[in-house]
Amino acid sequence: MANFKISNLNGIGGRLYRGESSIDFIGKRRRWYALSGLLIIVSALTLFTQGLKLGIEFKGGSSFTVTKSGATVAQAEEAVKAAGVTGQTIVQLIGNDKIRVQTDSLTNAQSNAVQDQLAAKFSVAVESIDTQSIGPSWGKEITRKAIYGLIGFLLVVMLYLAMAFEPKMAFSAIVAVIHDVFITVGIYALVGFEVTPATIIGFLTILGYSLYDTVVVFDKVRENTKSIAITGKTTYSKAANLAINQTLVRSFNTSLTALIPVGSILFVGAGLLGAGTLKDLSLALFIGLATGTYSSIFIATPILAGLRERETSMQALAKRVAARGDRPNEISTQSTNTSSTSVSEFLNRGPRNQPKRKRRR
Repeated sequence: MANFKISNLNGIGGRLYRGESSIDFIGKRRRWYALSGLLIIVSALTLFTQGLKLGIEFKGGSSFTVTKSGATVAQAEEAVKAAGVTGQTIVQLIGNDKIRVQTDSLTNAQSNAVQDQLAAKFSVAVESIDTQSIGPSWGKEITRKAIYGLIGFLLVVMLYLAMAFEPKMAFSAIVAVIHDVFITVGIYALVGFEVTPATIIGFLTILGYSLYDTVVVFDKVRENTKSIAITGKTTYSKAANLAINQTLVRSFNTSLTALIPVGSILFVGAGLLGAGTLKDLSLALFIGLATGTYSSIFIATPILAGLRERETSMQALAKRVAARGDRPNEISTQSTNTSSTSVSEFLNRGPRNQPKRKRRR
């Protein structure tokens, strides 16, 4: 059964590659734009209403980690309230025997009060509580460097794509990358996960993977449209749509191969084992890999086709292709009339018109 399914998939990929079967991605691009627009609106509303839960590495604050079997979030919240700490407090259960409490920046007296209450609540020694304090200025510096790194990455990638391919391909790829990051950040805000340095690493990985899949599709688009204006056999949109179909199975296999281990890290490592760092990294990767594959097929290439179809040369090519589409009927009609005429002439030919044969001596 497995071999049968794999052979069917290979058969579908072969038909898509040869153009025997085709999915109209370019022609239905308004549907994909509408879907992406809806996801972007939901992400924007989520970011506006809920916002991102930044870790203490970015906003500064204090962190207290207690190791105690059977510790609960409710107990930790009661201890923080008893210490008289106000403001935003994030309490997370890490694994089965660790509880982490994150608060805003505290004074020494407030920090000592939180440690005393946690030690009394969980019946542990104060010295066993892992305490970490980060100032707000250091958090702002980390945030600034992360933003600069993201902007620098986008500029370098845009320059490379403009040199390797063409400026319009670079623009389309960057639009797709921004689309992926924005949706991933919106989903991150929706689920309420904390943004940590591991999350930023995941976002940068998303950018690389999204661009990789887009470059694969764009390379096939460039191959199919290399001499399209000279031959005049098809339009740019149809050639680009063929390129998507030709790389569809490859994109699906690559994405599935990447999503399976990342999903294992997310659901097993973070969900069952409770590894907080793995959760921050794997969620960003899982969402980003899925949206990156989607954008390379449904967003980047349709945007590129729309930009190229506005060019004067591509519009003239579309007119020539449309004119050639009416010509085969005329040619077939003329050939039919010609053949019928030749047949009638052959039937009406008399003996005088027959070729003379040489007599044998």
